[in-house]
Amino acid sequence: MSKQSRVKEKILPSGKKGKKGKIRFDKKAFRKKRKKILKKIRESLCWSLEILLVCIVAFLLVIGFGQRVSNAGDSMKPILKNGDVVLVNRANYLILPPKRGDIIAFKPGGNSSSHYSIKRVVALPGETIQIKQGEIYINGRKIKEQIYVKDLQSAGVAAEPLKLGKEEYFVLGDNSTSSDDSRKADIGNVEKKDIYGKVWFIAGPMERIGFMKKP
Repeated sequence: MSKQSRVKEKILPSGKKGKKGKIRFDKKAFRKKRKKILKKIRESLCWSLEILLVCIVAFLLVIGFGQRVSNAGDSMKPILKNGDVVLVNRANYLILPPKRGDIIAFKPGGNSSSHYSIKRVVALPGETIQIKQGEIYINGRKIKEQIYVKDLQSAGVAAEPLKLGKEEYFVLGDNSTSSDDSRKADIGNVEKKDIYGKVWFIAGPMERIGFMKKP
């Protein structure tokens, strides 16, 4: 047996054999393995980014549109009942100001420890409101559009013309006889900074789930 035949053969990563103890480096096989590894890394990164994006979107949707507030009392009957759980759109008023007819959740008097109150926007910043003979007057003109208040008997602080500040809103409950709203001095005009958001969906109880409807 020759000296060459006694030399141990070595198996290369590519499956080829080298003689005399030398290993031949197979560039093609190396590149192929590297591509597979890089592909797996890219797939893992894409998958992780997708999961992260979904989580971010879900978080923003909950923060912006899914904040839950419980309605206390019957001031917004028939559209809302005592104990209804509603969803509040907080993102809307970051872009656009509240409109007449919007139903909003706010902290009465700006008191952060108080329960959220839910009422309808009747008068907007800079307007002058007056309630006389059960009718609502804005800037001296009687209005009924987007105002769904019923049995408006007490005018409260709006018995005389009341001009709102540039960041103030006048709110009423649709069921005015059972509503503590802007007519009362201890609640008064609602400042924009105290508005939590727009009420847009009834989330409970089960039999009342659905979008807000006109009375």
